[in-house]
Amino acid sequence: MENNQKNQLNIEISDEVAQGTYSNLAIITHSPNEFIVDFAQLMPGTPKAKVRSRVIMNPLNAKRLYKALADNIAKYEQQFGTINDGGGIAPFNMGVPTAQA
Repeated sequence: MENNQKNQLNIEISDEVAQGTYSNLAIITHSPNEFIVDFAQLMPGTPKAKVRSRVIMNPLNAKRLYKALADNIAKYEQQFGTINDGGGIAPFNMGVPTAQA
C-alpha cells in the first residue's frame, strides 16, 4: 500500500448534515479542557439569537481549526479579494457571554 493510500481518511456525511446550517453569529467560550463554539442565527430586528449548532473541541483540535481557517481565508482572499471585516468591530454586541476559563 502506498503512503498516500495509507493516510487517507474516509469521511461520511448524512444528507441532513450535508444541507448545512446557516449561522451569522458565533459565540466562543473555553475551559481548561475544551473550546465550545455555538453557531447561532440572529434575525434582523430581533434581540434574540437561536443557537443552531454547538461544536465542542479539545484545545489541540481548536488550534488546528484556527490554522486551517486562517489558511482557507488567505486562499479565498487571494482568489476573490480582501474580505471587509468592518474595521474589526463585531457586528453584534448584545451581551453575549465572554470567553471564560
